[in-house]
Amino acid sequence: MRILAVDFGERRIGLAVSGPAGAVVVPVGVVHRKSDPQAVSAVAAAAREREAALVVVGLPVRPEGGGESPFAARARNFAKKLAAATGLPVELHDEAFTSVSAEGALREAGLSRDRRSGAVDAEAAAELLRDWLSSHPDGARG
Repeated sequence: MRILAVDFGERRIGLAVSGPAGAVVVPVGVVHRKSDPQAVSAVAAAAREREAALVVVGLPVRPEGGGESPFAARARNFAKKLAAATGLPVELHDEAFTSVSAEGALREAGLSRDRRSGAVDAEAAAELLRDWLSSHPDGARG
């Protein structure tokens, strides 16, 4: 089954998708968020277009104590709206350090600062999905 990962942000929402067997994860783009309804609609369309059977939304937690960050309530609310709009199961998954890891991976790949800024959200979603898949070894097989 294909899984869509969502790196939720106030301005940009990164998206990544897994292959049917979960062996491949590909960053697929960014939704520029203007409002929740607009963003939910765009992410729901991406899930339909990519035939996702599950959506994983990043949940920001505090690295120092593992508790939820103040932004976590926004991510939970977005996930709830996304589940209602798509009819798909939506899971929350710890997104700690995905943006930092994505920035480092893009820097290592030789992308310029300008190109990295446009790609970091989608790559963060890919990092989120890789982490989710590693913690759910049977998750991509349905």
